[in-house]
Amino acid sequence: MKGLGIDLCGIDRIERAIAQNDRFLERWYTPAERAYIHSRGNAGAQSAAAMFAAKEAFLKALGAGIGQGITLAQISVEHDALGAPHYALTGAAQQRLLELGAKQAWLSLTHENGMAAAVCVIE
Repeated sequence: MKGLGIDLCGIDRIERAIAQNDRFLERWYTPAERAYIHSRGNAGAQSAAAMFAAKEAFLKALGAGIGQGITLAQISVEHDALGAPHYALTGAAQQRLLELGAKQAWLSLTHENGMAAAVCVIE
């Protein structure tokens, strides 16, 4: 194992950010993520919060933070045909993973009682 990260995000916080700032989704989420969030209807904020937590968990697993050359747009959360989440990395995020000698970043998401959580394991 090369890294482990976990993050927790309040769904209501993301819901308020989406409602108050038209550009919030554009700033922090990729086009694929935004399409997924919009496809979830009323559960969109829940999905957005889980994705935000996933991005933060990835940065923690790397031992990095926002502002250290990796943008959240370089860390995309996508879903396979069965709905399982996985990372799609680009730019500095992908480069940093390779520099660690890692082969993959695993992702698990959950949400319950107004909170969304993500765990990232880099191996």
